[in-house]
Order: sequence, then C-alpha cells, then structure tokens
Amino acid sequence: MKNTIDILNREFSRQNYSDEQACNSDMAELKGVASNYARIENAIAVLSDLRADMSYICYGGFANIFGLGKDVKEGTFESIWEKDIFSRIHPDDLDRKHAQELCFFHFIKQQPRQKRRDYYLMSKLRMRTATNSYIPVMHRMFYIFGKSGETLRMALCLYSPLIADFQAGCLIIDSSDGHIIETEKQDNDSILSAREKQILGLIDKGMTSKDIAEMLYISINTVSRHRQDILGKLQVKNSIEACRIAKELKII
Repeated sequence: MKNTIDILNREFSRQNYSDEQACNSDMAELKGVASNYARIENAIAVLSDLRADMSYICYGGFANIFGLGKDVKEGTFESIWEKDIFSRIHPDDLDRKHAQELCFFHFIKQQPRQKRRDYYLMSKLRMRTATNSYIPVMHRMFYIFGKSGETLRMALCLYSPLIADFQAGCLIIDSSDGHIIETEKQDNDSILSAREKQILGLIDKGMTSKDIAEMLYISINTVSRHRQDILGKLQVKNSIEACRIAKELKII
C-alpha cells in the first residue's frame, strides 16, 4: 500500500497548480457540498486539498456505526490520507482502494479536459464497526479539477451504506449519461504501445539503452525516444517510477 500512496503523492505534487487561487476561492463552497452530503445522506464526507495536503471531514449519522461520529471530531486535518477512516477499512480492501484510485487517476488523465469532471469512482469496501464486525460500505470518489480542466486540485470521498450490491468490485461512472466501466475490464494496456511495453519490460530487467538497441536491432536514439514517450504517458520523471506504475496498472 505504501508504494501506491507514494506514487499517488508524486503524481499529485508534480501537477501545475497555477490555477490554485481560483480554486481556493471555491473552497468554502466545496466545504458546503461536503457538509450537505454528510447531512442529507448521513455519509462520511472527506474533501481533500491535494496541493495543501489537507482534508476537511464531515461525519453524518453513518459514522456512529464506526465510532467516528462521537469519538473523533470533524474538521480540518493536515493530510489527504484520512487515517481514522483508513484504520477501519479491511486491509485487503484498503490496498485495492489505493490501487483503484491510481488507475482512476490515469484513466481521467486520458480523457478530454471537458469530460474529466463527469467521471467518478465507485467501489465497495468492508469497514470495521465499533463492535469489531465488518460491514459492506459504498465508497465514491470525485476528482475536482481547476478551471483549466488540467490540474486535479481536490478529491471528495463519500462513505455510505451499501444499499444495493454490485458484482464488480470497482466501477467508473460517467455521471453525464450513466455509462459504467468496470475497472477490471479497463484497457490499461492501451496506455503504452506494444513496443513501449516491450522496452519498459526490458528496462525493468535492468537492461541499458545500448543493450535494448542491440537486442531489438534499433538505434539508441529510437530507444531514447521510446523512453521519453513512456515517461510522458505515465507522467513520471524516471524509469524506476515508470516500472512501478506500469506494474500497479498491470501493464508489465
């Protein structure tokens, strides 16, 4: 799990936050949205500021089942990783949750800017109650972009009762038309070309550009160009990070 969180933190931190001021002006409104979800749906609502690494948490009535509503105060916390909530999620589900969010991040980045606001992630989790029994919970995550549509600035997570089960463990929903994508069936393979996956697999085995060029009968310049394309598509700074993310996305 820590590797996935580290990757997400790096992905968030390297974004261009030039539209931060415009987003800050909306913070009060977004806090109101989170509070309304908690109040109307009795949900646990977590609004995370990815740039400032802070979260605003509101507890609806559903939080009482987990001992959160009374024992843990709501308000602003200096982390986007809500540890009090995470400690109540089944460890296996928590690992999957972060991997799903990484996949969702890369899915969103592949969409046209004008469509990115339409998608949200929905998954089912097991969470431990105050009586130490696990119950199914519906988790929804909405990414909130700056006005340019390029920079992911906020994330809103909602935890509420799972009132209707669904077979897939995790879904991406297009809220504009109701189209559903099962993350397990999402074609992450399409992020990289066949040649790029081949080269990244060889890099992961420790081969140099010269070795790869000789093995594939291509020039070192061609290998270098592929390496740069891989870094750009996976939005990472070096080959080590590229290999880690590709493994998380099950590309290699």
